[in-house]
Amino acid sequence: LLLAFIQKIEAKMILKALTSGARSMLPAIYILMFAWTIAGIIGSLETGKFMASLASGNIPFALLPAVLFILAGLTAFSTGTSWGTFGIMLPIAADMAMGSHSSMMLPMLAAVLSGAVFGDHCSPISDTTILSSTGAGCHHIDHVLTQLPYAVLVALISLGGYIVLGFTESVWLGLASSCVLFLLGLVWLKWQQPKNTNA
Repeated sequence: LLLAFIQKIEAKMILKALTSGARSMLPAIYILMFAWTIAGIIGSLETGKFMASLASGNIPFALLPAVLFILAGLTAFSTGTSWGTFGIMLPIAADMAMGSHSSMMLPMLAAVLSGAVFGDHCSPISDTTILSSTGAGCHHIDHVLTQLPYAVLVALISLGGYIVLGFTESVWLGLASSCVLFLLGLVWLKWQQPKNTNA
């Protein structure tokens, strides 16, 4: 507003810009209100704790980093919040690691963090996703669907790295396998591109 007054823009134009800007934000506000309502209900039902408790059964320890990655992703996707998933699953992952292999504490916490960020990034009820689509001026579901293939591809690469990490208990081998899978993914994407044919 200060810059508008310095540039001597008419008050009528400023009011018109304010009303059109507020009108363009209404769909995002509606979606956010519904998303927060759904997240609140899911939080009250303790869905995240239930999903995390599924991992504490008879799952082999070597698969736990990968399972925690998947569970954190599903929890964040269904609740629309990565921070809420951190709060639910980090203590559970820490307890699991301390109860079996304390040396795997950091990799298991990393699996929860990365899985939660992946799930939040893909979630249609995440506030960041909603505001990103609104800021870009595109339809909300179109924004979700266009970013899904890239996010899922990287999640599969990460999942492969966590599986190798779980079986070898070596962070370096997990990272190396993720790098190899990433390069293979790039080659596959390049191969999927249509050939440029000159007629």
